[in-house]
Amino acid sequence: MLLRAQKTIKASAFNTYWMLEKQHIVSMRDFTREDVTFILDYAERMFPFARTGIELLQHKILALLFFEPSTRTQLSFDSAMKRLGGSTLSLSSEDSSILKGETITDTVKVVEGYADAIVLRHSREGAARMASEISNVPIINAGDGAGHHPTQTLLDLYTIRRESHLENLDIALLGDLKYGRTAHSLAYALNMFDANIALVAPDGLQMPSHIVDTLDSVTVTDNIDDVIHEVDVLYVTRIQKERFPDPNEYLRVAKSYRIYRSMLQGARDDLIILHPLPRVDEIATDVDQTKHAKYFQQAFYGIPVRMALLSIVMDKLL
Repeated sequence: MLLRAQKTIKASAFNTYWMLEKQHIVSMRDFTREDVTFILDYAERMFPFARTGIELLQHKILALLFFEPSTRTQLSFDSAMKRLGGSTLSLSSEDSSILKGETITDTVKVVEGYADAIVLRHSREGAARMASEISNVPIINAGDGAGHHPTQTLLDLYTIRRESHLENLDIALLGDLKYGRTAHSLAYALNMFDANIALVAPDGLQMPSHIVDTLDSVTVTDNIDDVIHEVDVLYVTRIQKERFPDPNEYLRVAKSYRIYRSMLQGARDDLIILHPLPRVDEIATDVDQTKHAKYFQQAFYGIPVRMALLSIVMDKLL
């Protein structure tokens, strides 16, 4: 990984600091609890500017390389950069020379000459890590196959802290925990904050054992009724149809779980329900109007969090 000279960036109004030893954001496993807490605090400082904007990254350019479909991540990075006074360049696989056989490493080396940072989404696990090893500008992982999605995790943590609490948290992760990169990254991060984590997945879609083995307080079940009344946060994910190597495997588990409003009777009064979206059919629309539903607010929180991250990697803090 490309390293910078170690330095301390101090931000006024904060009692903590950010040790930016490396310029890339690739995996939650690269962060400490102190790093995450600083980012969440700094995102809170950015929150007032998430709609009004601030000219902090004027004349800076962010490249958005999305070689896999995206709505929220791509648009929120685009919005975050523009709220900071910067501009963006966008490239998809349909528009790029990858169709002509160009490698992702060559694409990154070319684009680093056009932009001050690169946000990369790719279907291949490890693509962001590989890009970070050859890029001279910051690489931000926007999802690499079934691997990691660190910026989604940071906005998830920000949502949990704003709408509930991070300390002594009881949380259930429900859905496709085998292929769901958001669940993988979030599990690592929640463990930093000593959360009690219930992993709820259909047979065949359980969390990989190498992740489960890193968790300090974990319960595993295939029935959401076992835990739904005992958690502060229910984090629902869709079944990752595009990740299944065998279509028959997908058909076997499709529509195997769904959250209805009636299931929330007896839940904790302050339960919040999150979802990284897109939603397919795993949360019924009758849940949307309940006080528990926070997934659309969660999507908005991606703006202040990504504003904070862009400001950090480009060395322009408030």
